[in-house]
Amino acid sequence: MYDIFIIGSGVSGGFIALELSKYDLKIAIAEKSLDPANGCSRANSGIVHGGYDPIPGTLKAKLNVRGTEMMLEMAERLHIDYDRCGAYVIAFGEDDDKKAYELYQRGLTNGVEHLSIVSGDELLKREPNISKDVTSALHSGTTGIISPYKMAIASTELACTNGVEFLRAHTVIGMEDMGDYIRIDTDKGVYEAKYVVNAAGVNSAKIARMLGDDSFDIIARKGEYLILDKSESGIVNSVIFQMPSKMGKGILVSPTIDGNVLLGPTSHNVDDMYDKSTTKDGIAEAIRGAKRSVPTVNERKLITMFAGVRSVPTTGDFVIGQSKANPRLFNVAGIESPGLTSSPAIAEYLVGIMKDCGIEMSTKKTYVMNRPAEKKPRLMSQADANALIAKEPAYGKIVCRCEQVTEGEILDAIRRPAGAVTVDGVKMRVRAGMGRCQGGFCTSRVIEILARELGVSQTEIRKQNEDSKMLYRTLREE
Repeated sequence: MYDIFIIGSGVSGGFIALELSKYDLKIAIAEKSLDPANGCSRANSGIVHGGYDPIPGTLKAKLNVRGTEMMLEMAERLHIDYDRCGAYVIAFGEDDDKKAYELYQRGLTNGVEHLSIVSGDELLKREPNISKDVTSALHSGTTGIISPYKMAIASTELACTNGVEFLRAHTVIGMEDMGDYIRIDTDKGVYEAKYVVNAAGVNSAKIARMLGDDSFDIIARKGEYLILDKSESGIVNSVIFQMPSKMGKGILVSPTIDGNVLLGPTSHNVDDMYDKSTTKDGIAEAIRGAKRSVPTVNERKLITMFAGVRSVPTTGDFVIGQSKANPRLFNVAGIESPGLTSSPAIAEYLVGIMKDCGIEMSTKKTYVMNRPAEKKPRLMSQADANALIAKEPAYGKIVCRCEQVTEGEILDAIRRPAGAVTVDGVKMRVRAGMGRCQGGFCTSRVIEILARELGVSQTEIRKQNEDSKMLYRTLREE
């Protein structure tokens, strides 16, 4: 019997698990994929938003600003990179100038710091590649960039270090209220829990209905993104937004925390919540929108594209709290933008609600505050790298040439709590396969290492999910 059973290991589920792991509770986090962060948290812009966009008084506004305040400390605790590079929301003409000022006023109402309006000429001095048609811009000094999937993975890792059980490849297929506990049926077995936290992303409305809660629904909104090679690093120094609309924050041009350039996303409602395909029209739309902001964007430097489906709630705001239909169910649903930014604050807020609802939580005496830092020889001094390699030779064996990832780093990714079991799981943790060749050289070697470490055949290694085979058969046996 678990005290709390969390469904979904995206950024919301990961941070909720981490926050709850401070207490003497038996907790499980169930994920339908083989690794964390394979849903909305994976296909994400990775922007830590300042908080000027949400409507004042909403949960989005409150938790966005609080999440931004918490982000530096959380990044340090989790040992993940974070850069508060700032952002500009650019205006083209008088109507946009007025909207920029309205966003400025909204930001002040929300309590956002370091906001200002700059002229088009001033912006060109700061960002020389911006379109000369820009007339003004809202500057947000608290906006930053981070790796969205590393946030989800690192928070889940640290939660597991503190005793949370990670149930990978567990799809919840039904739930039943048994009176003093909830029975949870999954495709891997049956579990029991006193309380359930529903952080299931695009599936959150479906999960809520299993316990009679039909108070909200989820609209699937697809976004396509493009990644440019690191050779394009520097075309912008900050995140460049256009004026937001009811469909989102528009096509952006942004540096990434790993040194690439991100374009996108597009924004279209779709019927299929699992549609992660990229399209010719989507790529063209993203390039066209990016070039409106930064005409020097070079689409010939495109190295990959991806798509994700965002969870847009019919309520117009985050759905967070105890279900009115069943007091043993707590929903964390409709966590669209600024959900990534808000995730640490969402966890803090939800746990506060759970305490107010009478769930007893006694603080652990053995809580581990910090996730161990990763060993990255490419970022060390030559002397430190040599010392590490002398002690552990696997750190001297380059597996991914583009990103200079070593076998030692891949082994760490597999051996950590809730460690990688798929090719994409390794990729998200250490970037093997994310470079210019997109895994052309290293994928086979990553498969070999995974198979050896997990004690399985190479044909059993998956790209992402249980049905995503990489190899179908072996031509030559040992």
